[in-house]
Amino acid sequence: MPATTGTDPAAAAAHLVAGRLVALPTETVYGLGANALDEVAVSRVFAAKNRPSFDPLIIHQATADRILAWVSELPAGARRLAEALWPGPLTLVLPRHPAVPDLVTAGLPTVAVRVPDHELTRAVLAAVDFPVAAPSANPFGYVSPVTAGHVADRLGDRLDYILDGGACRVGLESTIVSFADPARPVVLRKGGTTLEELRDLTGGELAVMTHGSSRPAAPGMLSQHYAPATRLELIAPGQPLPVTEAGTGHAVVGFGPAHGPSRGDFVNLSASGDLAEAARGLFSLLRSLDDRAYRRATVQLLPERGLGVAINDRLRRAAAR
Repeated sequence: MPATTGTDPAAAAAHLVAGRLVALPTETVYGLGANALDEVAVSRVFAAKNRPSFDPLIIHQATADRILAWVSELPAGARRLAEALWPGPLTLVLPRHPAVPDLVTAGLPTVAVRVPDHELTRAVLAAVDFPVAAPSANPFGYVSPVTAGHVADRLGDRLDYILDGGACRVGLESTIVSFADPARPVVLRKGGTTLEELRDLTGGELAVMTHGSSRPAAPGMLSQHYAPATRLELIAPGQPLPVTEAGTGHAVVGFGPAHGPSRGDFVNLSASGDLAEAARGLFSLLRSLDDRAYRRATVQLLPERGLGVAINDRLRRAAAR
């Protein structure tokens, strides 16, 4: 039976309390939520997504105090980031509280925690007395959903309720910073909080390690991820775009004012060169390539600054085969 879609946080909370699965809107992407302390409910998340159990989940709560109750240690640097950037698109990986189930953390000694910035979902989280595990609400490895319709299209028959909070305003997953070693914070996933913001808050001392891993320390670290069925071919920023002919099954994706507006088989992620606009539209674009049955797409990478760093990271993982 297809999931019910609605806008009622109380209904969503009631489903979570009952051990059911709920799609929750955030500022980043829609998450597939379950009671993080209920291992049966969490196992349903893995089954619904066809997600391997070695890939850890992020747990969420409405406030920093409530989510940090599930960690055993809070380094000063992590506290500084939490105070400055929560609620928002930042996940912290910290030593775990023993009550967090191994299934959530993939057996790791750390847990990924976040306070999302979406009014409806924070109302849901405030109404329950447990953290909510919520990976992106899509089949494992596929493009993340940024609307309730995206969730319904791919997972609508595998969950119980979709809380419709409109289109996600950021459109990229949260940036993940690990404090597994308190003296050496490491970015494990580039996302909606830019590296520039993080370096400003950490005094510039910030390592970046986002390569693929067969046993990832955080979500989104596999070398192939966020992938549409359409084969992507990436070209460098500023490289001339190819000319395509209608009906060949070849799309071209560019960025910036030099290319003008979208037309025919050409899509401009932002004709004005706005990185935030490109981030909001990225996952919808990748889905549309499949919906329009393109066989391949030539995609121009964006400038390596601000959100362009995270967008390019997603494109490279989506293009990996």
